[in-house]
Amino acid sequence: MGLWKRLADLLKSNLNDIVDGAADPERMLDQVVSEMRGQLVEAKKQVATAIADERRLKQQVEAEQKAATDWERKAVLAIKAGDDELAKQALMRQRDHDGVSAQLAQQHDKQAHAVAQLKIALRALNTKIEEADRKKAVLLAKKRRADAMRSIEGTLSGMKESSAFEAFDRLEKRIDQDEAEADAEAELGREMTGSTVKQRFDDLERDASADDALAALKQKMGLAPATPVAARVAAPATEDDEELAELESALADLKAREGTKS
Repeated sequence: MGLWKRLADLLKSNLNDIVDGAADPERMLDQVVSEMRGQLVEAKKQVATAIADERRLKQQVEAEQKAATDWERKAVLAIKAGDDELAKQALMRQRDHDGVSAQLAQQHDKQAHAVAQLKIALRALNTKIEEADRKKAVLLAKKRRADAMRSIEGTLSGMKESSAFEAFDRLEKRIDQDEAEADAEAELGREMTGSTVKQRFDDLERDASADDALAALKQKMGLAPATPVAARVAAPATEDDEELAELESALADLKAREGTKS
């Protein structure tokens, strides 16, 4: 487990350096997660090396056991051949291989146990990194909300301190004053050029024309008495007067015919 502790210490050290030196939280989170993934890759390599060592120890144990079995078989052959001295030497070699095999078996058991623990820790690290990657989006959203709130509060505070609203009101009053002065200047200009007087006469003539049109319509509808002859003569004949006279003549003829029928 010393290997795993070294990896954990290295990861913690690197992350602390990132956190202490980063000014941008978003970039910091990306870098932290990236560093975690980089350490995960390194951890996988180290675990793979430990697995390879465990397998090599197992092969060595099996090889020593096989060698011990071979020397025992040779001792049997020597005994059958009546060579006890050779059989003793073979048995001594068998014992040496058995001893090495026993030592390697102990190392293999320890290595196998360590590999199992490393695999568990590796899966836990991978889970933690995936969780950190998911939480990164949540943390970034929180950070952006905090930044937005801080910006709004800063803007409002700045407006209060600099009396921005009062400045806006002053500008509005100034613009209204400019508009009023411009209207006054235009009116004064019309007075000086006589355009106002002319406008008043134009209005009087338009009103008189409207009165004449109303009277003519009432006469046409028989709701008003006809204009006296003297008045018609006094006024210069116009196209409208001629049409009115023609209409009055037609109405007179119509009344005469109705009187005859009755």
